Amino acid sequence: MDLNRPSVAAVIVAAGRGTRAGGEIAKQWQALGRRRVIDWTCAAFAAHPFVDEIVLVVPNDAPADWMPDGVCVVVGGDTRDASVLNGLQTVEDRFDLVLIHDGARPLVSADVIDGVLDALGEAQGAAPALAVTDALWRGDGGKVSGTQDRTDLYRAQTPQGFHLADILAAHRAHTGGAADDVEIARAAGLDVVIVAGSERNLKITTPEDFARAEQYMENTVDIRVGNGFDVHRFGDGDHVMLCGVEVPHGRGLQGHSDADVGLHTITDAIYGALAQGDIGQHFPPSDPQWKGMASHVFLEHARDLAGEMGFAISNVDCTLICEEPKIGPHALKMRQKVSELLDISLDRVSVKATTSEQLGFTGRREGIACMASATLIKG
Repeated sequence: MDLNRPSVAAVIVAAGRGTRAGGEIAKQWQALGRRRVIDWTCAAFAAHPFVDEIVLVVPNDAPADWMPDGVCVVVGGDTRDASVLNGLQTVEDRFDLVLIHDGARPLVSADVIDGVLDALGEAQGAAPALAVTDALWRGDGGKVSGTQDRTDLYRAQTPQGFHLADILAAHRAHTGGAADDVEIARAAGLDVVIVAGSERNLKITTPEDFARAEQYMENTVDIRVGNGFDVHRFGDGDHVMLCGVEVPHGRGLQGHSDADVGLHTITDAIYGALAQGDIGQHFPPSDPQWKGMASHVFLEHARDLAGEMGFAISNVDCTLICEEPKIGPHALKMRQKVSELLDISLDRVSVKATTSEQLGFTGRREGIACMASATLIKG
């Protein structure tokens, strides 16, 4: 964590029964695309670089195996504000800022989260909202009885952000019953600024909202491409490790780990697609614990990081550049190993080889170079 920025906790409220959405279980535990609603919600905050901890507030009868990975789980109360208070008390004195979010808003974007956090640099509280643009009526007995001026009216969204100590004190002083945390904050005298919300940041309430959310997901796909390049020189040895496969050879490759130039390059391609640096930043060669380490450890870390950030690895393409050893006889085994390590199908893994026409250090048989590309998809 950057010590120069405030620490941030996210409290995700998912203790409600969600009966209006239909189904045998509450809406937050129902499927939305290839995941559950709550999985999408938690993943959005897990992927944000400034969110340090996620607290998930759940019903007291929620099975343990329903819980997403990587979250702190706390049981909620009889009302929403009681559930939020339980979540806030879990992070008391440990964080500077808190984001309070509805578990049934699975499509919150990083931009909306950024807007709230940026505003808290100067404000006591901040919340996203959308200006009301439709005409508003008052009704009586099913008939229009009047109109309502929509000037300065907003549709409230979450996450609603606050300085943790302030909103915790406000909740403890509140007598109970509130539409949201902004109401509780204002009752305690806290000013809350409005930041830009998003139509995409909808709250699933009715069965139709599932269809709307899926439509947004279909129309918004985040595709990332990353590239990697690595080189290792030959040294003493009787084999080389390439893409997780031991290939007999009269010399070995030199490196701080097992010098698997193929896996190193694919790992860097994934980090690059995620904009998460390179292999040396995550596994410094100056650290003795990585000496001789099997390179699949590095690739698995990159794979898991992609998952935590909400991305699926679509495909990888790896090209080994060398005069020797011959790659062709081992290429299928290499593809199979990479497929296994990344948990993707074989037809999404390419491993091939080329020579440098006896030019340069690879042409002089001094080592092996490798380049790779990885495609990651979120949505």
